[in-house]
Amino acid sequence: MQGTITVVSGTVFTIVNSCSFTVWPGILTGDNGVQLNDGGFELAPGASVDVTAPPGWSGRIWGRTGCNFDGSGAGSCLTGDCGNKLKCAGAGGVPPVTLAEFTIGTGGGQDNYDVSLVDGYNIQMALTTRDGSGDCQNGGCDSDLNGSCPNDQRVMDGANVVACRSACEAFKNPEYCCTGAHAFYHQANLFTMPSSSMNSDSCSYTFILQQRTSSQAKEKGPGARKRDRREFRRL
Repeated sequence: MQGTITVVSGTVFTIVNSCSFTVWPGILTGDNGVQLNDGGFELAPGASVDVTAPPGWSGRIWGRTGCNFDGSGAGSCLTGDCGNKLKCAGAGGVPPVTLAEFTIGTGGGQDNYDVSLVDGYNIQMALTTRDGSGDCQNGGCDSDLNGSCPNDQRVMDGANVVACRSACEAFKNPEYCCTGAHAFYHQANLFTMPSSSMNSDSCSYTFILQQRTSSQAKEKGPGARKRDRREFRRL
């Protein structure tokens, strides 16, 4: 699968489907806040939708693929499903799924954002900033990683690889799930280590591993993840 979902940073997110196939974006607001655009909608190839987020908004956006819904909005998706419904309405995407995570600042404060692969990968995604101030970096993962996903982490639809599971989900190993003696890490590497075949310059500023301090461990929500640039590693 080729294409990119571009999310423009700020209080207005412009979600653009640059893929050659239909994508169903899902949106989840953190801390039980008001869900934007009912949490999900259909987006045809080449189409875009503006989503307005209030100051202080924190949440995540992802793309669902291979969906089929009836007139009432009931149905399911091959990847990123959020409870068998078109409008996710507070439900998150089922891994593996590529996530764009945001915390919007208040009172002129800094906006935090990243593309996360800690829940696996299903679709290319890029973040493009606009009209910001300071060091506003573009980033994401606009390379198709499904084709190079290790065999034992692939999610298949017939002969097609539609997603790549995280190492934690695939192997249930404490080293990858950050449990037991490895609990100091927030999440382990998405792919089996070492995995030189997964190195990609097209995945800059993509979040796959965080070593957090005790103070960071007390924070919740996607915005807590982007504390400094050391948290970001290339695949």
